[in-house]
Formats: sequence, C-alpha cells, structure tokens
Amino acid sequence: MSYLNNICKAALDGIDKNRGIYTEEKLIKALKNIIRPNMTNEEIRDSVIQIALELTSDMEPDWQFAAAKLFVLKIYDNIKEKRGILEEKKLYSNLYEFILELTEKGLYGKYILENYSKEEILELEKEIKPERDFLFTYSGINLLASRYLIQDYDRSILELPQQMFMGIAMHLAIPEKKEIRVEWAKRFYNVLSSLKATMATPTMSNARKPFYQLSSCFIDTVEDSLKGIYKSLDNFAEVSKFGGGMGIYIGKVRASGSPIRGFKGASGGVIPWIKLFNDTAIAVDQLGVRNGSVAIWLDIWHKDIPDFLQIKTNNGDDRKKAHDIFPGICYPNLFWKLAENDIDANWYMMCPHEIKLIKGYSLEDYYGEEWEKKYYECVEDDRISKRVMPVKDIVRLIIKSAAETGTPFAFFRDTVNKMNPNKHKGMIYSSNLCTEIMQNMSPMDIQQSEIIDENGDKVIVEKINAGDFVVCNLSSIVLGNVDINNDEELSYVVETQIRAMDNVIDLNYYAVPFAEVTNKRYRSIGLGTSGYHHMLVNNMLHWTDEKHKDFADKVYEKINYYAIKASNNIAKEKGAYSYFEGSDWESGEYFDLRGYKSEAWNELREEVNKHGIRNGYLIAIAPNGSTATIAGTSEGVDPVILRFWLEEKKGSIIPKTAPNLNERNYWYYNSAYNIDQKWSVQINGIRQRHIDQGQSFNLYITNNYTMRQIMNLYIEACKVGVKSIYYVRSKSLSVSDCESCSA
Repeated sequence: MSYLNNICKAALDGIDKNRGIYTEEKLIKALKNIIRPNMTNEEIRDSVIQIALELTSDMEPDWQFAAAKLFVLKIYDNIKEKRGILEEKKLYSNLYEFILELTEKGLYGKYILENYSKEEILELEKEIKPERDFLFTYSGINLLASRYLIQDYDRSILELPQQMFMGIAMHLAIPEKKEIRVEWAKRFYNVLSSLKATMATPTMSNARKPFYQLSSCFIDTVEDSLKGIYKSLDNFAEVSKFGGGMGIYIGKVRASGSPIRGFKGASGGVIPWIKLFNDTAIAVDQLGVRNGSVAIWLDIWHKDIPDFLQIKTNNGDDRKKAHDIFPGICYPNLFWKLAENDIDANWYMMCPHEIKLIKGYSLEDYYGEEWEKKYYECVEDDRISKRVMPVKDIVRLIIKSAAETGTPFAFFRDTVNKMNPNKHKGMIYSSNLCTEIMQNMSPMDIQQSEIIDENGDKVIVEKINAGDFVVCNLSSIVLGNVDINNDEELSYVVETQIRAMDNVIDLNYYAVPFAEVTNKRYRSIGLGTSGYHHMLVNNMLHWTDEKHKDFADKVYEKINYYAIKASNNIAKEKGAYSYFEGSDWESGEYFDLRGYKSEAWNELREEVNKHGIRNGYLIAIAPNGSTATIAGTSEGVDPVILRFWLEEKKGSIIPKTAPNLNERNYWYYNSAYNIDQKWSVQINGIRQRHIDQGQSFNLYITNNYTMRQIMNLYIEACKVGVKSIYYVRSKSLSVSDCESCSA
C-alpha cells in the first residue's frame, strides 16, 4: 500500500488542493474496489491513471493533469528499462549519446550530427527543461506518445517529449549560419516546448527523422488533357505516400458531353476522374495508418455541378459517387448576390473547354467585375451549350449536401483574388484540403517528349513546365498560452515561427519536384493561430460580447504587423522572394487594401518597399486538431463544442475539457452550437482583413436551422469578406478533420 500512497501523492503534486477537491484520500477511496492483492506496481499505476480519468469532469477538470503526470512517469520507466538508465534524473543527460544511438538505428537523420558538434549538442542539452513534460493534459501527452515521439521497430517509445522538441528545433535551425545556429535552436526549442506555438503535424512528426516531409498539404491544378489529369493523379499518389493531403482544382477539365478532338458528346465530364482520385486516396494509404486525403474543387458555373453536388450524398446512382473525397465549390460573388436578391433567377452552367474554343479565353481566369462581364458574354452566346437551373435549386442542393455530409467546402474566389498580394503573377482558383491556403495556382504544361542519346543509350526525356504547385508550410501561435496583451512576448513568438517556417522551405523533402519549384519561388508560409476561444476566456470575453469584435481586430492586426516585420527582417538578411517585384507588397497596395495608415504601419511599408519581404504569403489559419490537443488549447478559431466531453480513441475513453476550465471562467465557454452563427461569420470577416490567405472556419448548426437560415450564413460570409467555409457541422453529423493540416 505504500506504493499506492506514493503514486497518488505524485499524481497530485503541483495540483491546487485548496478546496479539498483533489486529495489522495479521494483517489484511494475511488480505488477501493479495484486494487487487488499481488498487483504489480505498473498495474497499480495504470489503475490510478484510469480512476483519475474517471474522476475528471467539468467541475473537477484537473484530474486529467494527475493522470497525465502518471502517464509521463510511465514513459520514463519504460524508457529507463529500454535504454538501461538507472536514475530518472539521468533521463535527459547525454543528449549527444542519445542522438548518436538513434542515428545509428536509422531513426534520426544523419544531418543532425553533420551540422552540430558534440560541444554544441552538450550546450543545447543544458537548455532542456524536463519540468515542461508536465504541461500536458492527459489527452495531449497520450497523443504525443502514440503519434509523435520516436518509437523503435517494435513500437516501444525511445524519445522523451523534451528530446523531441529539441530534435525538431535542431533540425529547423540547420539553415542558419553556423555562428547563430545554436541560438536559434534554443529559441525554437523554448517556444515549442513551452507550448506557446506548435509546428504542423508533419513537421512535428518528421523533423529530425531520416525522411522529413515537413509540409502539410499541397494544391494542384489539373490541366484539361489526358496527360495532365494522369500527371496530377501521379502527383497525388506521391504526396499521399508521404502523408500529405491535397487540394485539387478540376475546374479546367471539360464537362460531360463536351467534344474531344472535335467529336461531339465524347467527354464523360469530371465525375469519372474524381472517382479515380477517390480510389487513389484509398489505394495509396499512409503506411496503413489512414487513407490519403483529397479535396476536389469545382466552380459553381461548371456544367457538371449538379452531379458534383451529389457526389457524397447517400441517395442517387452509386456509380457517380466518390465517398472518400471532400468536395469544394468556388463561388463568384454574383451567385450569392442572386441568392439574396433574385433567388428565382436562372443560373447558367457551362463547359470551360467550350468557352475556350468559342470565346478564346478561360472564364475561370477572371474574377470580380471582369468575371461577371465575361460570364454574361458567355450566357448570351448561343454557340455555348448551357445547363440552366434556378439559383434556389442549386442552393437547395448545396445545403442538402452540407446538412448530410458537412460538405461542400466553400471558396469565395472574388474576395480571395482581390486581396491576393501576388495577383501580378497569377490566379487563385481554389484552396487546399482544409480551406486556409490561398496562393497562386497554375497547371503544369507537359510538352513533347524527346529521345536523346546518352553514351549509346536511348533515353526518353519528358519536358514539363512546372506551373504553380502549392505547398502548405504551417505553424500556429497558441493564443491561449501566450499573454496576448504582452506585445514583447507576442512579437517574439511570431518572429520565431516565421523564421522556423521559412527554414522548412529549405529543409523540406519534396515528394514531387513541382512542389519544390513553387515553394522556393514564392517561399510561402502559413502562420496560424490555435486557442482562439481559450484566449477570449483568458481575457474574460464572451463570444457574443460586443467587445469581442474590436478585440479580434486588434489582436490579428498585431499578429500581422509582427509577421510582416519578421519576414522583412529575414529579407534584409537573406533576400526577398523571387516574385516580390511588382507585387502588392512592393507597390504598397497590400497596405492600402487593408487600411493600414498608422505611423508604425507606414514605416513598415517603407521598409518592405526598400528591402522586400521574404515570404510571398504569410498567414493562414489551419484547423489545428491534433496540435491543439497537444498544446491543451481550443482548436483553430472555432468556439469549443462542449465544456466537457468524452472522446473515444482506439477503444479507450478519454475525458476532455475546455482549456484551463475553472469556476471563474466556466460561463465564458459558450458552446459552438449555442452561438448565433451570424456572429461567428462577422468575427471571421473582421479577422480576415489581417490574413492574406484564409481561415479554416466551421459553421455549427442545429436541427432548428432552416435552409433559408443556412443560406443567409453563406450570403453574410460573402458580404463581410470571408474567404472560405470549411465544414458545416451539426450535432447529428460526424465529420473527420484533415490530420495532415493539424498545425
């Protein structure tokens, strides 16, 4: 029994016991019917962990930290046994020998030891703070152990949390000059290990390993040709193999019934090709862990839209279904203007291939007023065949699919392209798998193959113009764990993450060469935020408090200012991105469009004009599912769904609570389903002014919502400048997040 007393005492060490809620006696009493004679110490500890989890509730949330502490101690014991370490205090000693051992086992990349001397690693060892292992909730440390800490080939954990953070930091600092590399490694480590920021899941998982695909997601534009379609399929397979998700814009592909080489009615349209992407996602799974993930985007004016809108629903012809893809629709503002003001008006759907043949331009290459003008030109041209439906019938299909499947995702193309800082170099057709990445896109141009002679051997060379193959390099500031009112701290964390993501671009392993070309051309990154609701509650703000609007505006303006300043400083040191000249960054249009007129902004504007900016795109708010769990915060920019809930993971039930829940802040955690969604849409629009890309933003509806009410949310989003909508979530609908983009 002495071990039981000791383990209960250890579990509660550091937890506030003032109110007599968290006591050893309470734990032992709850264990009374569980503890049996002859139980091993490990069995006793596992029982205490289980009881602590069962005691966790919205009124007693800190039991999850007691369970987390014992889980960490369990990891310690397992690693001590596995690695032959006798004393717990020596677990974090000998970092050099640890890295050497894992490198020899093929679990760490050789590049760590190639870029850091033994003396430098010993210096970094002194920076490690073991006490930070106890910052996690139980669900956080459990997830970290199962998916992020390095394991041997028998699935035994070999790496401790702080070793993981230091390994990631050392990898991310490699591109820095040798004389400052260790200092940047320390800085990356301190921000990440204190849970003030997180890197994207692929970076957290793969940095320091031999195969280091560090980017979350990719976006490809499919050319309207057999070679183009199959090359995009090949690219998706390669990306999926290494754990990346993809967004695919298929709006250039000809519609069903369109001609092929002059033969009328020959094309099968986009649906058969979408089914191929669906099957590839299943076939090229990610080491058997999960299927590949792909979002397919199509314009609302494309002739195949009615079939596309039913691709995931349960009714209809199953031969036209693709249940494993995530459909997304690209909307011009005109569509939602008609939905608001003339819902009985006809909507004309056409084939992009026919338009190009007859009119000589691609309608999808325009936006705003110019797009509207050309759209009506096409409508009035009798040579172009059309599929016609009232706007209200298309809206009904959209909302029916959203209510049944949570999709299609929404992309507001006019706002996106108007605010695009790199409109001088291209067009943004769609977004990625999680609707936050918005960067210039273009299809690859596959040219004629050539046969060349190499030392008597005939070699076939395929020449391809790379186009713009978008890469998502993500990380997130954990707003709930940062003092948002401390400008010095916020600036420090933002600058650290901008630097880390910029280094990811140079370090990354690219599954397809097109990704490397685009990534190094634009050097695009996506600084995000998690813990938004957590931050509001820390500042005692209700979601529907009128002060929320001004607060959100100021917070994201500061984040944007510090991000631009950090990227500008890197440009002074390492140079601006290749396409800076002629961009909105250089001309100052970026600042004018957002109304940045203060003295501080004008000074930064001049610095950007003079020295450039390192990254063509800077800010994108990812959904942050897994990494928010690790950081013990709320996901992305969404409100929490519940103050307390039970999550089932691989047969076990794990309790989760709203972050830092206590009796003082309890009522500030409004449930997402109890919040007027129009309010959330408007807040999203306020934040959007300061975000050059997009936000993974969900709508939360109940059975009380009518079709008209849901439609009005889309109309409002369009009016206030929201760029995208991710899922439409309802209590009766279960939808899965993209784990690749959990930044």
